[in-house]
Amino acid sequence: MVLSSKQPMCFWWGPDLLKFYNDAYIPILGLRKAKALGRPFREVWADVWDDVLPFVRSALSGQATWMEDLPLVMTRNGYEEQTYWTFSYSPLYGDNGAIEGLLNIVTETTKAVAGREALQASYKEVQEHLARQEAHDRELRLLNAELAHRMKNTLGMVQSIVSQSIRSAESLEDAASVVLARIHALSKAQDLLTGISIAAAELSIIAENAIDPHRMDADRFRFSGPNLLISARQALGLSLALHELATNATKYGALSVPEGCVSIQWHLEDDHQFSLRWIETGGPLVRAPTRRGFGSKLTERAVADLFHGTAEIVFDPTGVVFSLQGRLDQSTDL
Repeated sequence: MVLSSKQPMCFWWGPDLLKFYNDAYIPILGLRKAKALGRPFREVWADVWDDVLPFVRSALSGQATWMEDLPLVMTRNGYEEQTYWTFSYSPLYGDNGAIEGLLNIVTETTKAVAGREALQASYKEVQEHLARQEAHDRELRLLNAELAHRMKNTLGMVQSIVSQSIRSAESLEDAASVVLARIHALSKAQDLLTGISIAAAELSIIAENAIDPHRMDADRFRFSGPNLLISARQALGLSLALHELATNATKYGALSVPEGCVSIQWHLEDDHQFSLRWIETGGPLVRAPTRRGFGSKLTERAVADLFHGTAEIVFDPTGVVFSLQGRLDQSTDL
C-alpha cells in the first residue's frame, strides 16, 4: 500500500524502527536519500529526533497522532533550513497483534506556510498604509478647516484694524500709514504661524509678534514674566493661542474699545512647570457664547496637548481670562 501510493508515505519497523518509503517521499529526504532505506529512524532524522520523539512514543503506545504545520529545523540538504510539516503517525501491528512499528503519512507545508506569512505581512502592510492614509486625510481636513477659519479671521482682523485706525486718525494720510503698518505686522504674525525654522524661541518675542497687529498703543498690552526659551512646536502653539485670543479681543473684547487692555503673565517653576494667563480688562461686558467656535476649541485642546497640561478660556463678565498650565519641553537649545 505504501509503495503504490502517490502520497508521500513511509513506515518504521522493528525494535530499531528501520525506515522504508515510497517514491513520493524521496524529495523529502534531500541528500539523505542515499543512506535512508533500511536505516533506523533515530539515525536518519537525528537532527529532529528530539522534536518528534513524543509523537513516536504516542504511536508506539497505540495512540495515533496528527499535527499541522509543525515547525522543524532540518539539515537534510547540508544546511539548516526552517521547514513545516503536516503529518500523522499511526501504530502498525504485527502478526501477533503487538505494535511492531509506525506509519507516517506526511505533506511538507513549508511553501504554504511561507505563502501565508507573506500574505499576512502584505495584509498588515496594507492595513498600516490605510491607517497612515486615514491619519493623513484627517490631518488634511483639519488643516483645511484651520485654513478656512484663519482666512475668515484675517479678513475680520483687517476690517477691525482699518475701522479702528481710521476712527482714531487725524488725517486720511495718517490713517493710510497706520493701516499699512498694522497690516504688515499682521503679515509677520501669519508668517510665524506657518512655521518656525529655529529649535527654540524667546517667549516674549512670540507674544510680541502674536499681538503686534492688535497693538493700538503701547499701553494696551502689559507683559510680565521671566526670559524663557520654549521649543519651536510649543512656540507655534502658543502663537496660535495668543493670535486667537487677540483676534477675539479685537472683535468683541477688551481691544474692541479704546480703553480696553490685556495683561499677559507667565511663570516657570523649578520642575519645568509652566503657567500663562491672558487677562482682559476695560472692555465691554462679557457674555459666554452659546456656541464654542473652532478657534476656541483649537486654543484650548491643541495648546493643552502641546504643553502636556490643561488650558481653559473663562468668560468672566469683567473680561476674558485664558489660563494655561503645563510644562515646557526640556530640549530648547537654539
